[in-house]
Amino acid sequence: MSVFSKIIAGELPGRFVYRSEDVVAFLTIEPLAYGHVLVVPVQEVDRWTDLDPQLWTRLSQVAQEIGQAIIKAFDAPRAGFIIAGFDVPHTHIHVFPTSQMGDYDFSQAMGMNETDPALMDDAAQRIREALEA
Repeated sequence: MSVFSKIIAGELPGRFVYRSEDVVAFLTIEPLAYGHVLVVPVQEVDRWTDLDPQLWTRLSQVAQEIGQAIIKAFDAPRAGFIIAGFDVPHTHIHVFPTSQMGDYDFSQAMGMNETDPALMDDAAQRIREALEA
């Protein structure tokens, strides 16, 4: 069972901003910026290229909705979209507020012990509110 499956099942904590029967979205613990969300299928599939086409479509739709909410919540010029797929063997899309290509550098991500919990909670709430608007 992947760490994402444990978060989805409630065995590990997660700051969820979206949840449906087939797709969830929660803040990553090592963000490129506050508001960095992982969009994850509930079904544990390692490679995005192995997803059922309907599930891939649904995952992409949710990522787009989250991206629109991030742009609104953080007044960002764009929402970044990355599929890396090496750190956790469970398909996930990184969606985050961005203003330049340099923001896509994972070596610049905040460590999980470097983030401010209050700012993480605030980011999650801002995204939830933007999704509801």
